[in-house]
Amino acid sequence: MHLLLVDDDQTFCRVLGRALERRGFEVSTAHDGESALALAHRRVPTHAVVDLRLRSDSGLRLLPALRALSQDMRIVVLTGYASITTAVDAIKLGATQYLPKPADADDIVAAFDPPPAGIAGGAAESPRPLSVDQLEWEHIQRALSENGGNVSATARSLGMYRRTLQRKLAKRAPRRGDERCG
Repeated sequence: MHLLLVDDDQTFCRVLGRALERRGFEVSTAHDGESALALAHRRVPTHAVVDLRLRSDSGLRLLPALRALSQDMRIVVLTGYASITTAVDAIKLGATQYLPKPADADDIVAAFDPPPAGIAGGAAESPRPLSVDQLEWEHIQRALSENGGNVSATARSLGMYRRTLQRKLAKRAPRRGDERCG
């Protein structure tokens, strides 16, 4: 089992790579999309773990190219910026599963397994409901996607000032269980 691990955080790659090797994978790591595709073309992986955000690029751009190399490749997208919109996009582009960070090696290995019969592949369900901050983030991401990434059009559709929306977009996505007040 050959696994391609793509993340711009070199320390994270090293730690996760070792953990996945202990679970039986032969791991190749890349820190950007270009080197990831070069590695994948040299030796087609059976599994891939791709970070959603790769410095100035999106890991989603790798998915169609990886899927073209092998229809059977199991691909997990990891992200610290989880949203329903990006989860749906990842699955549509060929991801097997979409996991929010922090995710450990056991979570990733479990995500490679096909979902139970009758359940479509996609983001893992959370036992906790979304916080108000998370719901707001999801709504903004959906509106941004519907407006083709146009911040001004999204602000108009949400009835808020463009600068307010830009400030909200500049913040990281709220974590699960983040119960901040105010």
